[in-house]
Amino acid sequence: MRATRIALLIALTGLSGCVTMPRIAAPPVAAAVAPPFDPMTFFNGRLTGEGRLKKLFSGTVATAVESHGRVEHGVLYLTQTVREGAKPAETRTWSIRQVGPGRYAGKLDKTPNPIAGEAAGNRLHLSFVTRSGYAADQWLTLAPDGRSAYNEMRVRKFGIQVAALSEVIRKAD
Repeated sequence: MRATRIALLIALTGLSGCVTMPRIAAPPVAAAVAPPFDPMTFFNGRLTGEGRLKKLFSGTVATAVESHGRVEHGVLYLTQTVREGAKPAETRTWSIRQVGPGRYAGKLDKTPNPIAGEAAGNRLHLSFVTRSGYAADQWLTLAPDGRSAYNEMRVRKFGIQVAALSEVIRKAD
């Protein structure tokens, strides 16, 4: 039994390299000192996102996200309608607040676990664990114009990467 588990772990570790970042039309944005990524400003208003999601043992599918954010009493409320391939649209809501210089905390309605965020220069890193125990790390890089951001997310289970998302998010207003 133990040998079977070890063999399965070795096989899955090798397969995790198969989940690479999917290509999208826009190239990644380089990390820089400016403009600073302020999620309260960037996500306030209407936004659209287009990307590609690649999952282990599945193909790559297109994603489309429509978002509306508002800031009330220092809290960003971001409601998103997410379309993933041919699946029905799903709605999710984030709430994020600044807890210190460049530090953020929040919740995503689809998970009971907290979100931790850290901004440095034009990059924002968000991390959280889903209800199913998947660890998500999301890196958003603000473009020089301040009106779009490149989003890369990696999802892991037991330390093995099982999904990767590449997306461009644009302010719509």
